[in-house]
Amino acid sequence: MEKQQITVNKNGEGQRLDVFLSSIFNESTRSHLNNMIKNGYVLLNDKLVKSGIKLKIGDVISVSNYETKKLDLSPEDIDIDIVYEDDDLAVVNKPQGMVVHPANGNENNTLVNALLFRLKHLSSINGVIRPGIVHRIDKNTSGLLLIAKNDKFHVELSKQIQNKTCHRNYIALCNGNFKDDSGTIITNIARSKKDRKQMAVCSDSEGKKAITHYNVIKRYGDYTLVEFSLETGRTHQIRVHAKHIGHCIVGDDVYGTKNKFKLNGQLLHAYKIEFKHPTTNKNMTFTCPLPEYFQKVLNKLNNNKK
Repeated sequence: MEKQQITVNKNGEGQRLDVFLSSIFNESTRSHLNNMIKNGYVLLNDKLVKSGIKLKIGDVISVSNYETKKLDLSPEDIDIDIVYEDDDLAVVNKPQGMVVHPANGNENNTLVNALLFRLKHLSSINGVIRPGIVHRIDKNTSGLLLIAKNDKFHVELSKQIQNKTCHRNYIALCNGNFKDDSGTIITNIARSKKDRKQMAVCSDSEGKKAITHYNVIKRYGDYTLVEFSLETGRTHQIRVHAKHIGHCIVGDDVYGTKNKFKLNGQLLHAYKIEFKHPTTNKNMTFTCPLPEYFQKVLNKLNNNKK
C-alpha cells in the first residue's frame, strides 16, 4: 500500500492532526480523515495516535491510501420519497423504522439499498457501506436527509454542516410542560458508561460539545410540541438533550418510557433543511409534513382539549 509522508512545518504547529490533514486533503471530509486515523491509516512519528493530538514542528505524518473496495451492497426496489433531485444531490424523506445504512443485523432494507436502486450515482467518500450519505438520522426518526451524488459535492455539503450554514430543524412531541417558550441546551455528550448503546450528557472534560436550540410550538398540558434546531450534530443529540431537561420525547423507549399511544418509535421528525446549492450557489429550503401517525397523536390531544 502506498504511503505519503508529510513533515509538519510552522504553519501546522499547534494544529489538531485531523484539522491539519483536512487542509491538505481538501477533497476529504473531516469524518473520513478521522476514520483513517482511527483505523490506523495515519501514523504520527510511526505511532498510532488520536485525531485531536496537537502537532509540533518536525513531526512526520505517514498517510496510507485506502485500498479501493468494490461496492457489494444490493440495490433494492424499495419505494422512497425523493423530495428533490438534480445531477449533484438529492433530498429524501426517510420514513420511521428505516435504517439509513447497512450495519450488523441490518444488511438489507436500508435507505442506502433503496438509493442504489433509485439513483444512478452516489458519492463514495463515506466508504463502501454509506454511499451518498452526508448526515444521518436515527432509525425511528423520520424526515429529510441530504444525499450527495459525487465526492466533490459530498465535501461541499459536509463543510456547510461543519460551518453551521446548513440548518436542520425538527419537530418533536415531548413529555411534560416546558417552563420556557424558548431556550438553548449546551452540554457535552459521550457514549454512556452504563449502556454502550446509548449516549449521555457528560462532564466538560469528556465527549463533545452539543448545542440544541428549542422553541415551543404548542402546549397540551402534559405534553409540549417543540421545534428543535441543531447547532452541532452529535449522535442522538436531540433525544439526549430532551431527556436531560426532563422532557423526553414521546415514544422514545431508549431515553424515555413506554407511552400510551402505541407508537413504534419517538415522535421526532426532521421537517426542514436549508443549505446553499454547491453548483448554483442558491439558497435552498425543503420542508415535509408530519407523518400520519404523528399527526394522529396531535389530533387526539387537540380533541381532548375541547
